Amino acid sequence: MDWEVILSDAVRSGIGPVAAAYALAAIGLNIHFGYTGLLNFGQVAFMLVGAYGVAVSVSTFGLSLWVGVLIGLACSVVLALLLGLPTLRLRAEYLAISTIAAGEILRLFYRSSWAEPVTGGVFGLQQFADEFYDINPVPRDRYGFWLIKYSSQDLWALLIAWGLVLLITVLVALLVHSPWGRVLRSIREDEDAARSLGKSVYSYKMQSLVLGGAIGSVGGMILAIDTQSVNPDSYDPVVTFFLYTLLVLGGAGRVLGPIVGAILFWMILTFFDSALRQAIGAGVIPQDVISAPEVGAVRLALVGLGLMLLMIFRPQGILGSRREMMLDVR
Repeated sequence: MDWEVILSDAVRSGIGPVAAAYALAAIGLNIHFGYTGLLNFGQVAFMLVGAYGVAVSVSTFGLSLWVGVLIGLACSVVLALLLGLPTLRLRAEYLAISTIAAGEILRLFYRSSWAEPVTGGVFGLQQFADEFYDINPVPRDRYGFWLIKYSSQDLWALLIAWGLVLLITVLVALLVHSPWGRVLRSIREDEDAARSLGKSVYSYKMQSLVLGGAIGSVGGMILAIDTQSVNPDSYDPVVTFFLYTLLVLGGAGRVLGPIVGAILFWMILTFFDSALRQAIGAGVIPQDVISAPEVGAVRLALVGLGLMLLMIFRPQGILGSRREMMLDVR
């Protein structure tokens, strides 16, 4: 087994654009769950409308990519309002049910034959981000260190993705340490107490849902632009639970929690994938025990086991505190 290749694959995945896209979506989820206590089980729906906002605008309607970004953000705001207006006055589980249902409804709608002329149906849309790569200032070459190398195009996507993560992280840090952020945390701890102090809990929850959803849609856009492809089946409910996994791993209610969680999650996931495939190829693991097509399922099972152990021994995650995992401390 070539451990150098295994480790380089893990590092490349942990610092790649996909990890940055998941970090952005998890930052939005952290605003919902970590700071406000909203049980959003459909963050993938915001990623989907953001990604398709860009893809459909360019591929179907011939608009500029930058107009598509604005349309994707607008779609996320509309989705947040549609989900929040009827549910945020009710108990937390109503939002959880409506968000997970919205994610599946949107996925099935976007892949339907009725929507195929606009969304591409089950085939999705491709090659719509040329405008983004046309402004790439990085000279054509190979960049990197050790076995981790990137083309100029990949490096451009990497820089923009993590640049957005940095920018939005600073914005969120300023917001959560402002009076607005303190109200969100008070709602998470005891919304009746916040209401008794004259705060409009419903209004603050709506603001949190809209902001976190918009940030999640940016993560979906980064994912779509990096791969130059969108497919509705890439946005299934499993993505949301990946986001919760990395959020818990890094620490909910912490500014850097989603970033640390995203990096470690993708490094661990890729490490298991690469190590298992090499072990099977080298004969360390017999084919009749685990075959190559089963590696994907086994690595997820191992990550699930790791998450169980994390929740047992350190439920607050790496950076979090135990109280941050409680929706109500009464």
